[in-house]
Amino acid sequence: MPGPGRLTVACCSGKIRSVMHHLDSPAPIPVRTRCHNRNFILLALMLVCIAAPASAQSYHHEVETGDKPSVSVKSRNGRVSVIATDDQLKKVSIEASSAGALVDQTDVVTVTKGGDVNITVRDRREKDRIDLVVRVPARTKVKIESEAGAVDVVGNLESAEVSTNTGTIHADVPLDSVKYNFMWSASRPRFLSDVELPKVKEKAAGIFTISGKLGDEKADKVDRVRLEFLTQRGVVLLNVDPAMVPSDLRERPLTEAAKAIVRSGDSQLTDAIRKVSPKMFGDYANTLPPPEKQPELVKRSAPGQFVSVLSPQLMRFNASVTDRNGRAIGGMKAPDFTVYENGVEREVKQVTPTNEPFNLILLLDVSGSVEERMDFIRKAARDFLNTASPQDRIAIISFRDDIQVISDFTTDRSLLSRKLEDIDAGGATALYDALGYVLADPVKRLRGERTAIVILSDGDDNRSFVPFPAILEALVESGALVYPLYIPSGLIPEGSVPKPEVTIDPLRTRYLTLTTRAEEQGQKLAQASGGVYYPVHRLEDLQRAYDDVVVQLRTAYTITYASNVRSSGNPRVRVRANRDGASVRLSPVVGVATP
Repeated sequence: MPGPGRLTVACCSGKIRSVMHHLDSPAPIPVRTRCHNRNFILLALMLVCIAAPASAQSYHHEVETGDKPSVSVKSRNGRVSVIATDDQLKKVSIEASSAGALVDQTDVVTVTKGGDVNITVRDRREKDRIDLVVRVPARTKVKIESEAGAVDVVGNLESAEVSTNTGTIHADVPLDSVKYNFMWSASRPRFLSDVELPKVKEKAAGIFTISGKLGDEKADKVDRVRLEFLTQRGVVLLNVDPAMVPSDLRERPLTEAAKAIVRSGDSQLTDAIRKVSPKMFGDYANTLPPPEKQPELVKRSAPGQFVSVLSPQLMRFNASVTDRNGRAIGGMKAPDFTVYENGVEREVKQVTPTNEPFNLILLLDVSGSVEERMDFIRKAARDFLNTASPQDRIAIISFRDDIQVISDFTTDRSLLSRKLEDIDAGGATALYDALGYVLADPVKRLRGERTAIVILSDGDDNRSFVPFPAILEALVESGALVYPLYIPSGLIPEGSVPKPEVTIDPLRTRYLTLTTRAEEQGQKLAQASGGVYYPVHRLEDLQRAYDDVVVQLRTAYTITYASNVRSSGNPRVRVRANRDGASVRLSPVVGVATP
């Protein structure tokens, strides 16, 4: 009798809703009565310190103070984070760290006089820069001077005066009563806010300001938070998670990809577009009809029939099953799988076999490409068409600063090959917007079906409205598998056939490797979806990656089971495959719409 297979866990992460708005938002957001994401920011800042590289050196120091001290920090290029908490009583705690050289008391000079604490950080090379975390009592007055370093001010401060050159200024404070004045002295304003702010004012000498009050204007001065931010070219973030900042903050017309996302009604992706181009967003949103009602995920009962809130609904996920040697295990049926949801065994309703066709979306990066290199991109796409299973339906979408739908889903390989001649190339790279479009439009229409996205790109985004974390959340909710095939742009030859005898231009050597950010995000896309990430370091690796993608798809069973979790829940699912030595990799779980 076969032994039990390996247990694999897939956890559908909860939704992270962070509504962010810019000025001129068509629908003002009510001022919140407390800082909604302070705990998240505090945790993130603590993790930054804890997760520093093994070679990092740190220095700790504490200073006794009164109840409401004044703290001044000067640091040229290191990050400065000042965190005010109620449990930090009558003391200021200083933690300095560096990924490079040792940090000691000569690098961080602290001078106290009465209730004033003055901290000066010594200038060092970028690789040896010193980052500072200062914990202070609530209602502390803070003054920070920096040039290129980022600045965080978090918690219930009495006031925060911050000046930078190019460094980002991030505030996460209670919004019960806030008086603020943000000033840019050498550039047009770049900012994101979780609440609506007034219009930018242009003053003499090219200075731009945004000022006003939030919350209760009649509140006592002792309860008010005052923010005075001056930067030459930096970004100002007011109660916005820095991770949710998109690649390009400039106000600009909506692309076709952005319009499709707005039409989809996805709140996370739509809010990202709203904050970057509020006026353009408002103008376009006003032309749209009311959103259509989404399909029910729970089957309706007959009139008069009582249905418990725990009545089963159908949930679905993909499961790739391989043996100890990585070979696909075929021929498995419903009795061969045991599904546990939140620790409780659930009934397996259906198992779609591995030979059932997939809906495949080939997403091609043609940004910055000249016509000579388009020969290679077309050939690479045709190689994938020839490698995929004949019964798979394939759609092709190219992207640069906007998307171009080359072909909708079809099994006609000749038609797809001809359509590749219609690609327009060149321009910036809006990878996240392209992914957002795919998830909000074609994938949404196929919800619950066997769907996979294959991305051919270098993975570097520089123009999207939508930030990467929002894409990750939408991806988890879609149930689609993602296979990023990231190839450095410098490897792409200027003709359809590489010429190894030709020495590569030294100016192109910087493009022969993938960036760290691209590598990390490619891995996250694959992990979040249940797909596989393929970094392509040599051109001959590309075909091997195609072959492996097809193998991965042919090892994927689609499993439908009866769930007792409400549609808004996020079940934790485990699967046991009844095969000796079986390994199972799961995609996120999605609800199945029923009539």
